[in-house]
Amino acid sequence: MTKSVFYHAGCPVCVSAEHDIINLVGKDNVELVHIGEDRNRIAEAEKAGVKSVPALLTPNGNVLHINFGASMADVKG
Repeated sequence: MTKSVFYHAGCPVCVSAEHDIINLVGKDNVELVHIGEDRNRIAEAEKAGVKSVPALLTPNGNVLHINFGASMADVKG
């Protein structure tokens, strides 16, 4: 993986964190994944270790959970 992946669910906390991440690392260095809209990516996020969103998966596989917005159980509904 060469880019970070930012998983979020579209809530205000997530959108705010998305803007901050883009400002910090640059839009070309991060893939934005709205798992509320792209639900087939939920399993991918969980497999990577995402427990809540917003979360940033770094290129070396570390998951950085950012300012709790929603648990993965909440996202799955």
